[in-house]
Amino acid sequence: MSAVLSRLTGWFGARGRAEKPLPLRGMDGLRGNISATSVSGVDQALVWVTVALLAWGLVMVYSASVAIPDNPKFAKYAHSYFLSRHLLFMAMAFVAALLTFQVPMASWEKVAPWLFVISLLLLIAVLLPFIGKAVNGARRWIGLGFMSFQPSELAKFSVLMYAANYMVRKMDVKENFLRAVAPMGIAVAVVGVLLLAEPDMGAFMVIAVIAMGILFLGGVNARMFFLIATVLVVAFGLMIALSDWRRERIFAYLDPWSEKHALGKGYQLSHSLIAIGRGEIFGVGLGGSVEKLHWLPEAHTDFLLAVIGEEFGLVGVLCVIGLFLWMTRRIMHIGRQAIALDRVFSGLVAQGVGIWIGFQAFINMGVNLGALPTKGLTLPLMSYGGSAIMLNLISLAVVLRVDYENRVLMHGGRV
Repeated sequence: MSAVLSRLTGWFGARGRAEKPLPLRGMDGLRGNISATSVSGVDQALVWVTVALLAWGLVMVYSASVAIPDNPKFAKYAHSYFLSRHLLFMAMAFVAALLTFQVPMASWEKVAPWLFVISLLLLIAVLLPFIGKAVNGARRWIGLGFMSFQPSELAKFSVLMYAANYMVRKMDVKENFLRAVAPMGIAVAVVGVLLLAEPDMGAFMVIAVIAMGILFLGGVNARMFFLIATVLVVAFGLMIALSDWRRERIFAYLDPWSEKHALGKGYQLSHSLIAIGRGEIFGVGLGGSVEKLHWLPEAHTDFLLAVIGEEFGLVGVLCVIGLFLWMTRRIMHIGRQAIALDRVFSGLVAQGVGIWIGFQAFINMGVNLGALPTKGLTLPLMSYGGSAIMLNLISLAVVLRVDYENRVLMHGGRV
């Protein structure tokens, strides 16, 4: 394992240490393509934080799912079923990430619109009864035999790419609302309609925030930004007001302990809070969770943080929060660095990934801690799920590619 990680962190001749970037000399001062071995590689700290989250997530997925086969519904599964599948997903995602790292950002910029079209077609396909797979009343997955693919995860990535590409193309009309914002708004609205038909409001929220964040970082003025934010808030408010079960979920969030909600819409939240409360400061120890024993639903996916809180306590939860805060901050820094090098598309893509991972982690943590209403969003890099792990690692590989190209430019080369 250490050899593989060394190869990743030392890709293209990394020397295992961060070098001080050379000052930029402008395009006229470039002296041709420099040797790849003279570049200091990729951000090793970001790689190791990613590995830490993946490894901790793997351990916790096993801990949270080991008792699931005791349920008659899953009696045919081995106790290591979810562990082995999660390992398979991670291996596939790792290979996909290595291949993604080889793709120059210029190529991503060219294919961004086509990637968006492909994601739209998949979002339509998943709604078809003979293609989409329905689970608990939601049709969000396409069965591939060895795994179920979730098009909404690809939609997050494709909207991110498309929004960055769109802002680069619309640089000259950023002050005109109709010409700069409306087309992107229509594209996000189409994606939203398809996601709500599944239904998957959580994914729509993440996609809307990614698109809005990239528009703002891309230079849309503050008045336009607040107008977009207001429209989104009103839209989500109407979705909740016009849906009986969404309203019930909000009421359950406000009072999960009431007799009406404790065994209904507030069941997951109440048991998540019980799990975190049992953990106290240092937790009950790895494997010692009681709530994962068929009390807390989706303990290995949406509510993995609750099991972490029960087994590792407040200290464990704070460590997870700290790792995601550092990761988000570092990704945003890489994006700002790319923009400073006049690589706007690359910079917006990296910052979009930071918004995606940071916001989704924030929502998942808020749900587990009872600070936000229950929403079906997994904890990035840690929760069980093939599509999510794969797209998370692919997006981080793109960020590492941005970082690598930044380093090449700062050392006087061309990308």
